[in-house]
Amino acid sequence: MTITVHLPSALRAYCQGASKLVLSAASVRAALEEIERSHPPLYRSVCDETGAVRRHVNLFVNTDHVRDREGLDTALAAGDVLTILPAVSGG
Repeated sequence: MTITVHLPSALRAYCQGASKLVLSAASVRAALEEIERSHPPLYRSVCDETGAVRRHVNLFVNTDHVRDREGLDTALAAGDVLTILPAVSGG
């Protein structure tokens, strides 16, 4: 099944400037594994060396944060949008 991964401008340098990626994945975990294979620098920006999503990175499936669903095991359906959104702070 095909899903779209939306990337904010802060992460586009890690995938040749793409604002979105189209890939096949049945879960958020599978999507991250595909990103690890196809865009390793992007994956390292999203996940740490243990494979856990970094603290400052938020993942949304459509409009739902994955922490409010099944985490990395959140199922994806054809047409879903996975948004990778780093937290922004400052003052």
